[in-house]
Amino acid sequence: MIFHDFLIHKQYGLSFIMHIIVNGESQERNHPLTVDNLLESLNLRSERVAVEVNLKILDRCEFQTWNLEEGDTVEIVSFIGGGSPPQRYK
Repeated sequence: MIFHDFLIHKQYGLSFIMHIIVNGESQERNHPLTVDNLLESLNLRSERVAVEVNLKILDRCEFQTWNLEEGDTVEIVSFIGGGSPPQRYK
């Protein structure tokens, strides 16, 4: 019955709650949801992260159009600047 409801909602473009896993944590999100929308809801800037959906690393240009689906597994890695200053030799 749940799968049937999912197909009806998808066929008519209706919103519904879906379950996805983000960095190992189960989450409920409204469908439809793009990767870009997910990043925005997490207050992450798309130019500072790498995203993998179901073991596929996405190109940054796909974030706006990649629709997440029920059961997707998303891994988000943030880039952080820093490190040691360069060594100076005498």
